[in-house]
Amino acid sequence: MPPSTPSLPPPALTAPLALPEQADVVVAGGGIMGLSTAYHLARINPSLRIVVLDKTYLCGGASGRNGGGVRAQWSSETNIRLMKESVRLCAEFATEMRINVWFRQGGYLFLAHSEARAKELAASVELQRANGLRTRLIGVSEVKKLVPELDTRTLVTAAFNPDDGVVFPWPFVWGYARACEQRGVSLHTFTEVVGLETEGGGKRLSAVVTNRGRIRTPLVVNAAGAWSPEIARLVDIQLPNHPHRHEICATEPLKPFLRPLVADLASGLYFSQSMRGEIVGGISNENVPDGIDQNSSAEFLGLYASALVAAMPVLGAVRVLRQWAGCYDLTPDGSPIVGFLDEVDGFYQLCGFMGHGFMMAPIMGKLAAEHILAGKADPAFEKWNFRRFRTGELVRETMILG
Repeated sequence: MPPSTPSLPPPALTAPLALPEQADVVVAGGGIMGLSTAYHLARINPSLRIVVLDKTYLCGGASGRNGGGVRAQWSSETNIRLMKESVRLCAEFATEMRINVWFRQGGYLFLAHSEARAKELAASVELQRANGLRTRLIGVSEVKKLVPELDTRTLVTAAFNPDDGVVFPWPFVWGYARACEQRGVSLHTFTEVVGLETEGGGKRLSAVVTNRGRIRTPLVVNAAGAWSPEIARLVDIQLPNHPHRHEICATEPLKPFLRPLVADLASGLYFSQSMRGEIVGGISNENVPDGIDQNSSAEFLGLYASALVAAMPVLGAVRVLRQWAGCYDLTPDGSPIVGFLDEVDGFYQLCGFMGHGFMMAPIMGKLAAEHILAGKADPAFEKWNFRRFRTGELVRETMILG
């Protein structure tokens, strides 16, 4: 990925500010989801006292450890609609926030190597086109024109949407953080939430306790990603989402040749070329122990390298420069948890976005802020509420990769 060259140092990395004693809203989690929500809260109501807390540094979690993919190709009308808007917001981000995020709309190319996968892909393409996307189902010959280097001997078909793209995650996070600070949001890194206080017999939130002090507040947004269950357990709420390590690596830079992000539905392999020339990608791996773990492994490198070279043999001699890991935030049905809880007033959930919180954050932060302040709930929010795990009304989504 290209290096960031902002004119100012990243926000919230200077001497720590004193922690406020009181706030109207405390956002637990300074990743892209929490920052997007805080930004939109402050935009809607500039008088709000908003505090964002993160236990480490900006980009220390999944927001700084992902591949930066942004796509509207999904298999449900809800996600297509939301991500269509999120892609638009990403395209406007650099101008609005005055920071270069290297947003490149080279498209997403989904590959199907079996008739069953081809049938699923065709149904998704039909739904996407009905919702205004320019996605096309294309044959092997057109795939070869688009990416000549791909091995297409077992390929049945592919789906391509030219409007999907890739951003560089770090300046995207910094852009939101600076915009938050400019709107008066109090942003605190290296500030861990260690307790939540309640009143009214445990029915209402009243304060957040951190390793640096206590903040009185009636409203907490749980946007801590893979750490969100830990936050919820502070008021005896057992969220069903859990962390899952996902690894990525980047190669040495090559001359530009690959425009779309390529994703294989069978293996979970995905890769793209950054604007500096590196091949950046990862692969699904179910055989990873649960738990917070951001360490790299030799197992991933072997799995990814084998799949990548099989898909594009010309990359067989390319050298790997670096490798890293972050944590997906997995739910049992592959859909997020959004909204207030019935059990505790003032505790808003914005988590469980699998590996796609980064791409969904621009629209989800906007909609969550409108929901919190005006009670204006997007239709998806009722489906994504926490109580569905008690009632069994789960929401299944496919195409969970890249």
